[in-house]
Amino acid sequence: MWTLIGIGLYLVVNIAVGLWVARKVHSVEDYLLAGRNLPLYLVSATMFATWFGSETILGVSSEVAQQGLIGAIEDPFGAALCLYLIGAFLASRLFRLNLLTFADLYRIKFGKTAERIAGIFLVASYLGWIAAQFIALGLMSELLLGVPREVGILIGFSVVLIYTITGGMWSIAVLDFVHNFIIVGALIVIVVIMGQNTNMNDLRFLPKDYFTPYPTARSCTAWLNYFAAWIVIGLGSLPQQDVFQRIFSSKNLKTAIRGSYIGAGLYLTVGLLPLLMAVYIRVYHPELLKGDPQTTIPNFILHHMPAWVAFLFVGALISAVLNCASAAILAPAGVMSENLVRSFLRNQSHSAQLWSSRLCVLFIAMVSLGLAFSHSSIHELVAGSSALSLVSLFVPMLGALYLQRLSPLQGNLSMIVGMITWLTALFFETEINPLLYGLGGSLIAFGIARLYHLIHENPLTIK
Repeated sequence: MWTLIGIGLYLVVNIAVGLWVARKVHSVEDYLLAGRNLPLYLVSATMFATWFGSETILGVSSEVAQQGLIGAIEDPFGAALCLYLIGAFLASRLFRLNLLTFADLYRIKFGKTAERIAGIFLVASYLGWIAAQFIALGLMSELLLGVPREVGILIGFSVVLIYTITGGMWSIAVLDFVHNFIIVGALIVIVVIMGQNTNMNDLRFLPKDYFTPYPTARSCTAWLNYFAAWIVIGLGSLPQQDVFQRIFSSKNLKTAIRGSYIGAGLYLTVGLLPLLMAVYIRVYHPELLKGDPQTTIPNFILHHMPAWVAFLFVGALISAVLNCASAAILAPAGVMSENLVRSFLRNQSHSAQLWSSRLCVLFIAMVSLGLAFSHSSIHELVAGSSALSLVSLFVPMLGALYLQRLSPLQGNLSMIVGMITWLTALFFETEINPLLYGLGGSLIAFGIARLYHLIHENPLTIK
């Protein structure tokens, strides 16, 4: 009873903070990019919070408990790699372009059609991710609080929607900063308690290759799939609106770059804490691995930890999911309003543009809610979302940032062929991860289109 009251008050405080911060929103730039004025501590906090949600705490930890360290390649190692690459190679180039959304890059470099194709793919890539966060809230509510899963999903949806639709990026950044203290503090406390009950000699009961971070099989397929695990988030989340929304929101370039590096460091270190929980469960409570993998950590906390620890865990998980869900809703909504809707509704006033963005937030949230009610696997929804942007948007993004003499055909063909190739590989259920086929198709299509453009731009003179 007291746990429910405490969680209820916590959610109310989140809404109140979000509404209070919303006073800063007066324009679309305020709403989507916090007026391009976020300081380093908020940029770092929101960079870390971008993907640290249900997948990291529930999905990846269960993978590590069953498979060993190799189950953590995609997340947190791949996710931390992505944030580092942003700071090292992409932040400076994109920041100087002064973009409002990531799809603007495709319009500038490849034209209006490319902008719309990229906008559609960007929006689609977030729906599964958002739905996964709602499912996590419902799952946690059912297991730890005794609240029906559907009710938990609806409550989480309502809280995220209220503060996101009112305060936009300002509310997200401030609440991310607050949530991070709860996430880190709760996970450290839980790991310390487990550490007091751990005997290092017991690790000898783990499988021989449990901590091997690479495939033990000598097959080409195993290594290709291992490479795919590194790049699904490591490269696939580079061409995404949510992470570059934080870059564009920074008050200056130095803040954007430093925030990326700090976010990467936080993600890697804090992301290891749920993995330590997974190892502990594998050693001392292997019976928990027989059920639904998504319930492994919650069942451990519920049945083998004091009640006050369960309360801390609920607070950490709620905070992480709210971070991810709010950012993932605002990102595609910004692309939808600025790159898709506005191309048909011209000459809008500033007030109308702001309301258009908010209506897009509502639309994205509602579609994701429908997905959450029709699916049950967090891991499948997240993996599909990350792969979609990799196979369609990654290659044209690199071309736009590093190459000259581009043509619309290069961007359009690369995105479309990559997507079709990926979907075809998914349909045939190939042994090699389908995203590698999609990425290869996108790269080949870009190369062919570029060669065609260069030949026609400078035809050989036949004498």
